[in-house]
Amino acid sequence: MLFSTAVFSQVGHIMQGVGSVNMSMGGASTAQPIDISGALQWNPATISTFNDKIIKFDIGLFFSSPELSSSLPANMLWQPGDFGLGSPGSPSVHGITKDDRGLSPMPALAMVWGKEDSKHTFGASAFGISGFGVTFPQETNLPMDINGNPNPNWDPNNSNSINWPQSLNGFGHIESDYMLLQVGLAWAYELSDQFSIGVQPNVNYAALELAPNPTANPNMAGYPVSDKASAFGFGAQFGLFYDTGNGLKLGASYKTVQKFSKFDFNNTHLDASTSNNEFQMDYPAILSLGLGYSTDKIDFALDFRRVDYENTDGFSKTGWTPTASVAGFGWNNMSILSTGIQYKGINKLPLRFGYTYSSNPIPEEVTFFNIPATAIIKDAFQFGFSYEVNDNFKIDAVYHYGKSGDATTGKLLSPFMVSPSNPLGEIPGSSVSYDMTTSMVMVGISYTFKKEETTPID
Repeated sequence: MLFSTAVFSQVGHIMQGVGSVNMSMGGASTAQPIDISGALQWNPATISTFNDKIIKFDIGLFFSSPELSSSLPANMLWQPGDFGLGSPGSPSVHGITKDDRGLSPMPALAMVWGKEDSKHTFGASAFGISGFGVTFPQETNLPMDINGNPNPNWDPNNSNSINWPQSLNGFGHIESDYMLLQVGLAWAYELSDQFSIGVQPNVNYAALELAPNPTANPNMAGYPVSDKASAFGFGAQFGLFYDTGNGLKLGASYKTVQKFSKFDFNNTHLDASTSNNEFQMDYPAILSLGLGYSTDKIDFALDFRRVDYENTDGFSKTGWTPTASVAGFGWNNMSILSTGIQYKGINKLPLRFGYTYSSNPIPEEVTFFNIPATAIIKDAFQFGFSYEVNDNFKIDAVYHYGKSGDATTGKLLSPFMVSPSNPLGEIPGSSVSYDMTTSMVMVGISYTFKKEETTPID
């Protein structure tokens, strides 16, 4: 199930949190290890706080509702073969296409081995940590047929030109699926009662499917549809954790670039011809700094993350190649602020509230290149709780709602309009934008292996 599940992220293409508990804290866990999933995801040094053998499994149902819109000014109607150069006397055109993707499952599995009298703690995890996906159907309200014959029933006020068929210089049906599964093995060592270090090597598996595939060279019929390509990658994470013993906790971690092999796409063009192309897309390095504070009734967590997209293959480059394929997503570095609070004043029923803020890594000028990856959520809100069934079993749940804030907006681009003064091929007066909301319900269960106490016999 883990290898076949598409995962959809809220902060760029990065999951803001892992599991019900960590999600309900807004993803904050670098210095406040409330559960093992959040600890393994954000700072392996913090698993030293767990002194039992614990296993945890979470499953969530995620729903997103992206909307894609575009517009063309008057006298700029796309005709077959003119690549957006304009049709004098034509009206302005604009329209919106809604994503018709359904619910997506999100699983997470984690385990920690700890002992009260040992300085060593070990952990293992299998998390879906990254993903994006959209399904925008092809526009049916068209100004003309493929031969340029006008459609007398065409409504230019409800026609999304970016989803026109490729024969009319649109992209047609747009669909993408990307997921990244990370398997990690963690080790934490207590240098003292207050200070721990941790390391976690990772093995990663990713799958990517694009329709159409803009990373491939188009032919006279347009861009092809790719099959689902896969890639394996490797990386690591290092962490530090300090507990003052007076409620205040500090943490820091660094996840290296997860370096992947290239995606090798088998493409099918609209004229039934085939081709192959390769595309490199790594997972960015992430620096996390955290602060935690705990009392008898309150656990507070605050994390800051910096995501280094600008030095990551697949995201660092942008623009058109000489053969009219897309060189990369062209993202800026990203800042993420996560915070959460847990209230423990109700017996066996801790309550949690979380918030996550994310900057938008997509510059205005490359909005067009990122239509397959619209998962940019500016503000995310979470409410969760746990129920402690007994000393062994605990059930967790969370509800998430996210919104992108202002829509990501830019110009429609065409490789046929590239010039020294217009390097990205912007179509004058045009626009393309997308925004989205997300919602998710997730539940989890954890089991702590407790040693049975025996009473000595006299």
